Amino acid sequence: MSICTGGVIALAGFKFFTTPEKVYESFEQKQNVHFSNYLKDTAIIVPEGLNFIYAAERVRPAVVHIKTSYDATAMGGDDDIEGIFREFHGDGSSKSPFGSPSPRESAGSGVIISADGYIATNNHVVESANKIQVILDDKRSYIGTVVGTDPTTDLALVKIEDDALPFVKYGDSDKLKVGEWVLAVGNPFDLTSTVTAGIVSAKSRNINILRDEKNMQVESFIQTDAAVNPGNSGGALVDLKGQLVGINTAIATSTRFSQGYSFAVPVTLVKKVMDDLLKYGEVQRALLGVIIRQDIDADFAKEKGLKSLKGVYIEDVNDESAAKQAGIKAGDVVKRINDIEVNSSSELQGVVATYRPGDKVKVAYERGGKEYITQVTLRNSMGNTSIVKRETTAKEKGILGAELLAISEAEKRVAGIESGVRITKLSSGKMKEAGFKPGFIITHIDKKAVKTPNDVIKSIQNVKEGAVLIEGVYADGTKDYRAIVP
Repeated sequence: MSICTGGVIALAGFKFFTTPEKVYESFEQKQNVHFSNYLKDTAIIVPEGLNFIYAAERVRPAVVHIKTSYDATAMGGDDDIEGIFREFHGDGSSKSPFGSPSPRESAGSGVIISADGYIATNNHVVESANKIQVILDDKRSYIGTVVGTDPTTDLALVKIEDDALPFVKYGDSDKLKVGEWVLAVGNPFDLTSTVTAGIVSAKSRNINILRDEKNMQVESFIQTDAAVNPGNSGGALVDLKGQLVGINTAIATSTRFSQGYSFAVPVTLVKKVMDDLLKYGEVQRALLGVIIRQDIDADFAKEKGLKSLKGVYIEDVNDESAAKQAGIKAGDVVKRINDIEVNSSSELQGVVATYRPGDKVKVAYERGGKEYITQVTLRNSMGNTSIVKRETTAKEKGILGAELLAISEAEKRVAGIESGVRITKLSSGKMKEAGFKPGFIITHIDKKAVKTPNDVIKSIQNVKEGAVLIEGVYADGTKDYRAIVP
């Protein structure tokens, strides 16, 4: 078993029934507010004794405790990576007196990133959960729903129904310096709202803890020595201004408890993944399309006749890839992506992962001792620049005033249903007048099961006269049904 044990390893609404096309804000836009006592982006003068009070007070109200429950069969064993993660972030495993598995519980953390209830956390915190309970620092409790997940970065987006909530403002992990003070905020060992301090020990760490069948995992972690333990999964890593710089995700340890090496997903990647999950329901992975066998060291540089140890050596270039289209060849050494230096495969991977297919980036590379700069149009895994949505936006019927989203597998487990369509937002219309609330999952229309937003559209369009019966369930298990006249 690897010493990098688990941990702290933590769909987009489609507009229906309204005439104009939905324009999604990014979470950075949602955060475009100003706090009256917010520190300016200038050097922080740390008082004698190192005062972390400002950042702690700013962040603690927006870091939540996430409690999850599972069917015993839904959780991996100790031999697989999921089992390791479950054990690390809290696994109340048990068996019934009769020998059959009983439901299991676990706990982790999350970070509110917008006032309307969106929460960033780790995928392994909510993966396979039947129920997700979100508890705020002030003890308010909610049932959370999973908007989307990305196992390749171990990130997930969760939603609770409320507004005017405290949130943590995004910082800039690209500007984070090794040696800079940071705070880890989370709920280790069920000790809620715990704050620990440390420094940035390293950046762009690859600890080989994520697994993906297509080898699409992204590991470019911020390493810190802030104490991080079971229950910190999905919690906040912030700078002294109280800005989010990472989501705490993993530790390296031989004891399964903190030994001074913790790892966080950098916020530059977090905010891109969160926006993708909100807008498209899936993460839009941009690829350069190069093969990298190993990072450059002294022996490798000597073997390949390289004059510098800096950069990333390209072993080969995939056919029909963005790199090949831009003229990059095997043997080239990539130096910079959009003026950001890259000196390891994890740095290169981390930078490219913050872009989407179709985005154009400047790539500086060295060939034969000379430096060249080329513009590369990044592509997806299919070799094109298409953006993939979980479902195409359905058009019509503004009269109902609802925005709908096909629910995820996680939401099906939480609600105990086989299919359904969630109401993500309501404006003036028949649905709101009937008393439905955001978060309601439509399971049947006139006793016929619905699986997609288009199913809802067609079912209502097929009603020629009279009322239509809409049945469903809320995330807390409350069932409801109402008749409306389209």
